[in-house]
Amino acid sequence: QEQFVESGGGLVQPGGSLRLSCVASGLMFRIYAMGWYRQAPGKERELVARINSDNMSAYADSVKGRFTISRDNAKNAVWLHMDSLKAEDTAVYYCSRIGRIIWGQGTQVTVSS
Repeated sequence: QEQFVESGGGLVQPGGSLRLSCVASGLMFRIYAMGWYRQAPGKERELVARINSDNMSAYADSVKGRFTISRDNAKNAVWLHMDSLKAEDTAVYYCSRIGRIIWGQGTQVTVSS
């Protein structure tokens, strides 16, 4: 019954920015840690960023200092703001609850000139 709908991906030039959005349903959103994951072709699915119910956040080393995760419990939403994008950030990005992962459709981010 839990569902996550991602949006906001697209094509961006290196050095550019994107803001990804995730809207959750079917769960008590407020009490759960949420995460953004990504998967590039031929690579493992990677946890990029997470945010706890108390708004404490953590990031993978590959994106630290460039990405910011945030949440609004009243909107059942979590965002990933991405700055200084690099070609290696190209991937399908997914959001999910931490602890019981349900994969949605994801949103494609392509960083290319």
